[in-house]
Amino acid sequence: MLNMLAQELRPIEQGVEWFEALPADHQFEVLRELGGHCMQARATEEDGPESVRRAGLRPTFTPAVLITRGQLNVQLEKIINLPQDERVKSFRLLVALLGVSDERRRERFCAPWCGHAWHQLASGTDS
Repeated sequence: MLNMLAQELRPIEQGVEWFEALPADHQFEVLRELGGHCMQARATEEDGPESVRRAGLRPTFTPAVLITRGQLNVQLEKIINLPQDERVKSFRLLVALLGVSDERRRERFCAPWCGHAWHQLASGTDS
């Protein structure tokens, strides 16, 4: 689900509905998993502004402010631990960050020989 959202193979609103339906402890785990995926995809501080734009967030929203402050690993931890009323914004932002960073990773390091299953979702080779 997370990779499909990040690759825009599913609409973000579908992902938000799914996320909002999760119990609070599961939402926290999803945010933690997303943060880990972003780091694996080699997200950088420079990805912050584009991620905010893609997420459709105002630059003054707390997660958006944090993602653009530098020290990405520290800021991700803060975003993941924001209060419950910030979780949907955080989810949207981290999905967008994963999309931005993974897109760059695929272009620079994977194409054309990529064997990652999560990069084959559009071709239908992975369900």
